Amino acid sequence: MRRRASLVLLALAVFCVAMAPTLRWYAFPRLAKIPPNQYQETVLEAKPATLLNYSTLKSEKVDKITIIQTLKGNVEESRRIERDAGRDVVVWDVLAHITGPDGKMVSQVPERYIFDAHTQDPVHATGESVDGDAVRREGIEFKWPFLTEKRDYQYFDAQTRTSAPIHYKGTRTFRGMEVYYFEQTIPWTEVPMPKTMPVKGITPKLLADSGLTRWYTTKRMFWIEPVTGAPVNGEEIHKEELRNAKALMGRDTLTVFEGHVKMREDYIESVGEMVASNRLTVLLLVSYLPWSLTFLALLLLALALWLEARSRRPAPEPATAPLTPPV
Repeated sequence: MRRRASLVLLALAVFCVAMAPTLRWYAFPRLAKIPPNQYQETVLEAKPATLLNYSTLKSEKVDKITIIQTLKGNVEESRRIERDAGRDVVVWDVLAHITGPDGKMVSQVPERYIFDAHTQDPVHATGESVDGDAVRREGIEFKWPFLTEKRDYQYFDAQTRTSAPIHYKGTRTFRGMEVYYFEQTIPWTEVPMPKTMPVKGITPKLLADSGLTRWYTTKRMFWIEPVTGAPVNGEEIHKEELRNAKALMGRDTLTVFEGHVKMREDYIESVGEMVASNRLTVLLLVSYLPWSLTFLALLLLALALWLEARSRRPAPEPATAPLTPPV
């Protein structure tokens, strides 16, 4: 019986040893994925800010500018692209809708972002765009990979339609959570006019024909939870200008928008709760379960060897009765 029990324990130990790397290297890449139907809304604010008043053609100080960023998974497009890509693909239709202090639209920029569901690497396919312009992304945007590393990444900038390094600046604590802090500065760069303008009759072509050019610079900051790769906070120190405007507006340079953009407090809290729950799921696959199975395998192996050793011990000889001495 001891030998049979030791064989069963040994088989269980082998099973646990096999399952530990299977969870980490096989199950994790297949189970840790961005869902194709994800929907998320984030509200950011710049308080106070500088904004161009198109009716007076003057830059004015305002109390607040609001940026509503909606992110919607396009399941149909994901399935279409997956047939050719041969891997799980996520398609995000993103809209950045900017409103002034009166709630009226200042501008809005749509994007289509196509990427690998597990690695977050860009997938190049028809439809990849920013504000209707076809683009070819290199690097990440919106989300870092699972198990983010302490290194620089290429980050796509939607305004310039180019990628540039976003630098790892150290590990910090944000709301009790250990995060990696990343920072990117885009120098003054000429960028396209937005296709949706706040005043009827003013079009990008009209502004371009007048000789106006749009310039932009920003300092981008992200606090990333490294297990999930999700931003738990994001800020930008953002500035846009119209240049060569003297003939049309009386000044060579006009500030279109300037402000320190931050996530609204209630959205920081909701994102933190979502990231905390997803973090536990990822850790189960890459750490908790593999290590638990490894320790369990060692325990079962030790117990099997102990039972096997006991089963091989020679049985004690029966005691012999003493000889009766002769009378």
